[in-house]
Amino acid sequence: MDKKDLDVSLRTFLLSLLSVGLKVILIVTVAGMIGIGTTSFVTILGAAGLAIGLALQGSLSNFAGGVLLLIFKPYKVDDVIEAQGQIGKVTEIQVFNTLLITADLKTIILPNGAVSNGTIVNYSKNGLLRGNVDLVVSANNDIDKVKELLFTGIIKHPLIIKVPQPEIIAVKIIDNAVTLSIKAYGKSDDISQINSEIVEISKKVFEQNKIDAPVQLRVIQNI
Repeated sequence: MDKKDLDVSLRTFLLSLLSVGLKVILIVTVAGMIGIGTTSFVTILGAAGLAIGLALQGSLSNFAGGVLLLIFKPYKVDDVIEAQGQIGKVTEIQVFNTLLITADLKTIILPNGAVSNGTIVNYSKNGLLRGNVDLVVSANNDIDKVKELLFTGIIKHPLIIKVPQPEIIAVKIIDNAVTLSIKAYGKSDDISQINSEIVEISKKVFEQNKIDAPVQLRVIQNI
C-alpha cells in the first residue's frame, strides 16, 4: 500500500477488512484442527453472509462506490465538484458517503454508489477555469471599439491570467441590442471573484467612454 501510495483512508479501511476476514478464516481453521466439523459452520456463515448482503444491498453498493472513489480518485478533499445535481467543496470522502459543503454553507451527503456511477464534474482538477460574463450594449455603438476598451480594462486585473488571453465575442443581436460574452481565465478558487469584478470593470468602462446601453422600445396600440 505504501509503494502504491494509496489514500490513507483506503489503507485504514482495507487493513480493517483484511483483519476481520483473516480472523474468521483462523477460527474456521482452528475449529477444523481440533476436530469440530466446519462444513455446517461454513454453511451457516455463508447463509448469514447472504442474508446480510441482501439486507444491506444499498449500503454494499455505496461501499463498493467508496472503494472505487478512493482508488481512482476522480476528486479529492477540497476539490469543488458537481455530482447528483449538487455543487460544493468536498470536505470528506467516507467509505459510504461523500460530504460536500455548498457556497451557502449547507452540508450535503452524497451516497458513493450513486456518485461513482454518475457524472462527476470536477471544477478544481485542472487548477484553472474559464469564467463567463454576458453584457448587453446598444447596436449603435462601434462594437469593435467597445470590445477593445473592455479588453484593455480587464487584462490589467491581477487574478486574470494572460495565457490564454481573455476573449470577448459578440454572441447575438436582438432588438437593437448586442450581447457580448467576456470569457476570462483564472484559478479555480478565484473564478467567482473574477466574474464579479469583470462586471464592475465593465460598468466603469461604459461610464468613462459613454457607451450606450440598449433602449427598450414599447409600442402601445389603442384598439
